[in-house]
Amino acid sequence: MSYAVASTVAFIVISTALLMVSRRALRDSDSHGFYRFFAWECILGLVLLNLPVWGDDPLAPHQLASWLLLVASALLPLHAVRLLKRMGKPSDARNDEALFDFEKTSTLVTGGAFRYIRHPMYAALIFLAWGAFLKQFSWLGLALVLAATVLLFMTALRDEQECLKHFGEAYRSYMRGTRRFVPFVL
Repeated sequence: MSYAVASTVAFIVISTALLMVSRRALRDSDSHGFYRFFAWECILGLVLLNLPVWGDDPLAPHQLASWLLLVASALLPLHAVRLLKRMGKPSDARNDEALFDFEKTSTLVTGGAFRYIRHPMYAALIFLAWGAFLKQFSWLGLALVLAATVLLFMTALRDEQECLKHFGEAYRSYMRGTRRFVPFVL
């Protein structure tokens, strides 16, 4: 089977799984999960587009930068989910079917990575997108990484509106002391 056929099959299978996971959020265009689904699709396209060259010239500067971003994209969400589950005290009282269980926090999480950035998991997805893109430049890849970045920015904006609604002034105050994706920068 050629790579084109295999990657098309992989795209369809993984997209179907993402669609199932996102089905509730896709019913509500005001949900942050709505935009996140399309960002996931762009990232999946980037990964499959550049997967054949991931091992090429491993010490080239673009490959080293790529691997640094990819490692960060793997570690950051593990850390964030652990904090959300432990410190956020997820609860069914936050009745929003578009949220994953670990997102239904009853307490505002401001420790660990959340001390510096409001969206470590979306930052990880941005790092994943750019890490996959840096494997090999192409115009299609550039379009996908830019689309994923914009969609994740929209996801973060929507998530902030949801958090303001749920946590109120405490979240507004938290926003003043943190950045969205990169500590001290953005």
